[in-house]
Amino acid sequence: MSISNLQSLQVNLGLQKDFHNNSSVLLPQICFIKSFKIMTQTSGSFKAASWIALAVGFIGFIVGIWNAEMLLNEKGYYITVLFFGLFAVVSLQKSVRDKMEGLPVTDIYFGLCWFTTVLSAVLLIVGLWNAVILPSEKGYYVFAFVLGMFGAIAVQKNTRDAKAEEISQI
Repeated sequence: MSISNLQSLQVNLGLQKDFHNNSSVLLPQICFIKSFKIMTQTSGSFKAASWIALAVGFIGFIVGIWNAEMLLNEKGYYITVLFFGLFAVVSLQKSVRDKMEGLPVTDIYFGLCWFTTVLSAVLLIVGLWNAVILPSEKGYYVFAFVLGMFGAIAVQKNTRDAKAEEISQI
């Protein structure tokens, strides 16, 4: 690495070696870095994968519940937990993104988003723990639930990115 490259690297890191006196003392430099936002477009394949994950998780969970040999009130419980979880993770993703972009999010709302996300998972686990179904069915519902949650977060992210890009082009 040449001396000029080393000097520019050290200046970028906020340090500069005193090359004129051949001393090895690093002198602190003040670096002002202008903050800027890099907008990148989400790829079509990621958008498709997000929608597929959401659809497979949601439809898989619903089909599994539909075909399960359980009482109607149990089926209603699991479907309610699924919708509760989907809403919770979308709300959490939005509040996290708002905080990252500097938009105001109250601590109580942010805490409620986390609480409801965790609560939906706990409700599913408690329900499955007490359910009289095969362990393989229990695992199936957990994986469908998690896939649906991931898909919902990714679709919300893609929707938010598309809206931000649309607004930035105006």
